[in-house]
Amino acid sequence: MQTPQSIPWWSGNARLTDLSGRLLGAHVAHAGLIVLWAGATTLFEIAHFSISQPMYQQGLILLPHLAALGWGVGSGGQVIDTHPYFVIGVLHLISSAFLGLGGIFHALRGPAILEDKFPFFGYRWQDADKMTTILGIHLVLLGLGAGLLVAKAMFFGGLYDSIIGEVRVIAHPTLNPSIIFGYLFGGSKYWIAGVNNLEDVIGGHIWVSLLCIAGGIWHIVTQPLELAKRLLIWSGEAYLSYSLGALALMSLVAAYFVSVNTLVYPVEFYGSALSIGFDRFPYFQSGDLISSRVWLANTHFWLGFFFLQGHLWHALRAAGFDFRLGKVVHSTPTEVM
Repeated sequence: MQTPQSIPWWSGNARLTDLSGRLLGAHVAHAGLIVLWAGATTLFEIAHFSISQPMYQQGLILLPHLAALGWGVGSGGQVIDTHPYFVIGVLHLISSAFLGLGGIFHALRGPAILEDKFPFFGYRWQDADKMTTILGIHLVLLGLGAGLLVAKAMFFGGLYDSIIGEVRVIAHPTLNPSIIFGYLFGGSKYWIAGVNNLEDVIGGHIWVSLLCIAGGIWHIVTQPLELAKRLLIWSGEAYLSYSLGALALMSLVAAYFVSVNTLVYPVEFYGSALSIGFDRFPYFQSGDLISSRVWLANTHFWLGFFFLQGHLWHALRAAGFDFRLGKVVHSTPTEVM
């Protein structure tokens, strides 16, 4: 086991690999920083927002998302009330303060190793059952998050529908699995980005919510299969590589989706759809206009690219590869609990 003192400061959370309480503090503080950014940026964009100019021409990042969710917009996507944006920004700032305090507490005052005082919250990287239980909890939370969008669409004001240029409640979402999963497996020209009505969008989120929650419960109440125990590497660095790989995939899918889909990302808020090519820069273009869609697509593309590099880096390290020596220096851990 490496001690925190034996790892350089610039290695970040690697110093906390075996200190579950301190690692929790780092994660909570990180969440606080993300929420702080969201709240502060929302308020910054409100302060610079001009109703007389299209959103996509103002370099906005977050207000277009809020407008697409039906907040503060009327016919034709015209912003008629910025107060909801202000409330959302302030709520994020308040939330970030609580998360920041929680992060500071766990980083400085809480137990350095959770299992010493709170066995229920503690964990060990080689404990496959505990790791899949944590995975299950995350899946349940993701499912609830998808459910929040469904609730907003069906019960709390609805979403902006770019087809009719109005905010409307999605009262009858599509639940037919052949339609929903047809986007994924049916060979549509634009794959899942070919969705062209909000009923299918919300129906898809209902399926995602149910599957995530069901999968999460399954992982919580069961133990990993013996095959999974043998195939996977059960270490902190391996889990990081798996997570970065998933983030890379989702980032690249999001880059494509935002580029070509104008239902979920309406032209009124993001600008016109983009042409995608790899023989020029930027990779996602829309004429000469650098719109919000261009920024969003390029950001997701480059984040996905670097997440992929991180995935490969940590996957090789988890497998025992030493980049300083250029060779594998130890075998992968085999003691799985």
